[in-house]
Amino acid sequence: MKKFWKITLAVAMSAFMAASLAACGGSTSSSSSSSTPAESTESGSAAIKIGGSGPLTGPAAVYGTAVKNAAEMAVEEVNAKGGVQFELQFEDDKHDAEEAATAYGTLKDGGMQISLATVTSAPGAAVAPLYQEDQTFAITPSGSSPSVVFSDGENMTGAYGNVFQMCFSDPNQGSGSASYIKAHPELGSKIAIIYKNDDPYSKGIFNTFSAQAEADSLEIVYTGTFKGEESDFKVQVADAKSAGADLLFLPIYYTPASQILQEANSIGYKPTFFGVDGMDGILDLEGFDTSLAEGVYLLTPFVANAEDELTKTFVENYKAKTGEIPNQFAADAYDCIYAMAQACEAAGITADMSNADICAAMVEQFTTMTFNGLTGTDMTWNENGEVTKAPKAMIIENGEYVPAAE
Repeated sequence: MKKFWKITLAVAMSAFMAASLAACGGSTSSSSSSSTPAESTESGSAAIKIGGSGPLTGPAAVYGTAVKNAAEMAVEEVNAKGGVQFELQFEDDKHDAEEAATAYGTLKDGGMQISLATVTSAPGAAVAPLYQEDQTFAITPSGSSPSVVFSDGENMTGAYGNVFQMCFSDPNQGSGSASYIKAHPELGSKIAIIYKNDDPYSKGIFNTFSAQAEADSLEIVYTGTFKGEESDFKVQVADAKSAGADLLFLPIYYTPASQILQEANSIGYKPTFFGVDGMDGILDLEGFDTSLAEGVYLLTPFVANAEDELTKTFVENYKAKTGEIPNQFAADAYDCIYAMAQACEAAGITADMSNADICAAMVEQFTTMTFNGLTGTDMTWNENGEVTKAPKAMIIENGEYVPAAE
């Protein structure tokens, strides 16, 4: 894995340098993929430029589109208040490390001062060193792997110091899932796991889940892996069934999860399916029979049908904007923009400040402030950029995400 990430980073750096050399520097033009221009705000003050990237095309597009939509909505709301002003530029990185490096160069050329980083973990790990090098503050809504905030990834040392997470980290998801299953033995007693062994997100959750499962004396009867864009899960699902697993843990994204659910259905295998935040979006997957997801459990920091006023207003406005129900990725992105606004207001950050000065002020604010948002209350961040907030379990019932028993 270390060799893989060295190669990935080298490719990303190469792509970034090429983009930088080709740039004229300091352009104020907006990306054609997304822009909330300063001129459209109600304040006459100059806007602080926010950049970000995520998959707007390809199999992970549900995530990137949700982040883009929610971030745009939050920027519009913040600007309408008349205080700090933001301008958003968002690029398509296709959930690819090289594309993320190219997007970074484009965003830098566009004058990015603060960043939403990337939506997914592998691209985030590739470009995180560039944020550190350029002293640009970044907070990712959903890049949950330790490799996004730590230079050596899984060892969780060497924090970049200026790259933060709004989502709870992979270690928390893994251990939290195991603890929830331990507390709810009715879900199953023989556990099978299928994870993606070339993805830091999936591998990181698997590692901490396995460690917590051992500590909790949970029985893991089968572990299967896959890599790349594999879509045939006949062997893994059949082996899990043969092992007698009555709970199948899936620390993966929604596309392969949907294929596993389809394969399980085809052979009459009906364990309890338990996933993590990467499966949030499976109900929006085009062509997928959502009845197959009925009864699926997953951990997430956000439930769209919660009754608090903040959530109800967000869901209503998001549906008005997009015609869709927001997922956890949208909620985390919305929180990112509002947390940025809180920090900028408190620190007195203005658009004429250098990236380095903005970065230092943002780091100071994020490591000392408390933030209340859609995805948690009394959120805080440590000096490594990791957020403190608790994941919540939910279950899919009647085609909707609803809170599961605590």
